[in-house]
Amino acid sequence: MTTPAHATARRTDKLAAGAATVTVVLWASAFVSIRSAGAAYSPGALALGRLLAGALILGAICLVRREGWPPRSTWRGIAISGVLWFGVYMVALNWGEQHVDAGTAALVVNIGPIILALLSSRLLGDAMPPRLLAGMAVSFAGAVAVGLSMSGEGGSSVLGVVLCLLAAVTYAAGVVAQKPVLGRASPLQATTFGCLVGAVACLPFAGQLVHEAADAPVSATLNMLYLGMFPTALAFTTWAYALARTTASRMGATTYAVPALVVLMSWLFLGEVPGLMTLAGGVLCLAGVAVSRSRPRAAAPEREPERA
Repeated sequence: MTTPAHATARRTDKLAAGAATVTVVLWASAFVSIRSAGAAYSPGALALGRLLAGALILGAICLVRREGWPPRSTWRGIAISGVLWFGVYMVALNWGEQHVDAGTAALVVNIGPIILALLSSRLLGDAMPPRLLAGMAVSFAGAVAVGLSMSGEGGSSVLGVVLCLLAAVTYAAGVVAQKPVLGRASPLQATTFGCLVGAVACLPFAGQLVHEAADAPVSATLNMLYLGMFPTALAFTTWAYALARTTASRMGATTYAVPALVVLMSWLFLGEVPGLMTLAGGVLCLAGVAVSRSRPRAAAPEREPERA
C-alpha cells in the first residue's frame, strides 16, 4: 500500500524529472541557436548578450515574486558558480567551437559529466551506484560515436581542444559549487544571481557586443535573445530545481541526452541528415541516461503467516 510519504516522494521525483527534461531539451536547442548567432557575434559578446537577456528576465521574475536576496551564506557558492559556469563556460565553449570541428567539441565537452561525477563524489559525498556508472559509460560511448561520426567537418587545433576542456571543467566545478547553495536558497535565487555574476564577469566584452549588434542581422540577434530567455533563464532554473532534489552526479548523467537531441534538432530544423553511426550514438546516449536514472526495484515485503 502506498503511504502519503511515498506518494509525495514519487510526485517530487516526477517533477524533478520533468524539470530535467525541460533543461536538456532547451540546452540542446541552444547548440542550434549558437550556430546561427555565432556567425555574427564573437564568443565573449555572444555570452554577454545571452547573460544580460537572461538576467533581465530572471530579475523581473524575482521582483514580481518578491524573492529578495539569497542568504549571505550562499553568496560564495553563487559567485563561484556564476563566474565559472555562467561566465567562463559560455565564453570558452563559444570560442572553442570556432577552432575545432563539431565532433571534437562533442567528444571533449562530454567529459564534463564524468568530471562532475568525480568531483561530486569527492567533495559532496555523492554515492556512485553501479547503475549510474553503467549508464554514464553507455552514454559516453554514444557521445564518442556521435563525435567520431561528425569529425572531419572542420579543422581542429590545440587551442580549441583546450578551450572545450576548459568548458567541461568549469561546467563541472560550477555545478558542484551550486549544489550546496540550493539547500538554503531557492532555485530562482541561485539562477538569477548566478546569471548576474556571470554577466558582470563578461562585462569586458561590452564594447564588442555594442559594435557587433549594430551590424548583426536581426536573425542573429533574435537567436542571442532566445539563448538568454530560454536555454539560460528557463533551463538553468529548471536545472536548479531538479538539482535541489537529486544528486549532482545523476543530474550530470542526464545531460548526456543533449547530443542525441542536438542530432534530432539539426535534422529537423537545419536539414542535416545524420548518418547511421550518428543515429546509433544518439540512441546509446538516451539509453545510458535511462539506465543512470533508473532505480533498482525494492524487494516486495514478505507476508506474515496468517494465524490460525
